[in-house]
Amino acid sequence: MDFYPWIVVAHVVIVVVAFGAHGVSAFAMFSARREPDRARLAAILDLSGTSLGLAGWGLLAAVVLGIVAAVMGGHFGRLWPWASIVVVIVIFAAMTPMGAGPMSEVRKALGQRARGDKDGDPPRQPASDAELAAAQARLRPEILGGIGLVGIVVLVWLMELKPF
Repeated sequence: MDFYPWIVVAHVVIVVVAFGAHGVSAFAMFSARREPDRARLAAILDLSGTSLGLAGWGLLAAVVLGIVAAVMGGHFGRLWPWASIVVVIVIFAAMTPMGAGPMSEVRKALGQRARGDKDGDPPRQPASDAELAAAQARLRPEILGGIGLVGIVVLVWLMELKPF
């Protein structure tokens, strides 16, 4: 039995799940930027963090399945799989600091745990309303959405047309 088509299908399904979960976080960032109520903002940030966990594991599985599919299909002799890997790395390198850093600042301003916090660190004190508003104003979901959309278009183009 030829497992290659099943690996490709699994790769595509996992990509859809990962991008869907990532989309939840993207829309949460739009909401977080304008939410004045601290309790609602905390819930939005919790949803974003949970969805990013699934997105991260999904992206990892998608990359592994993509590499397996490329090996099984004998595609690594062509340039498009390598270009796809580079596109994923560039998107990750661009979007992570632009998204995670500002969202962590909003979490800190709310008094929540944020990236880089260590177990046993004392609880953080919530910032003033002005400091929270300033952290929210630094969120740029439209830029991240643009980068993500362009990345998806390029990846679909590479995967479907296999141009080189």
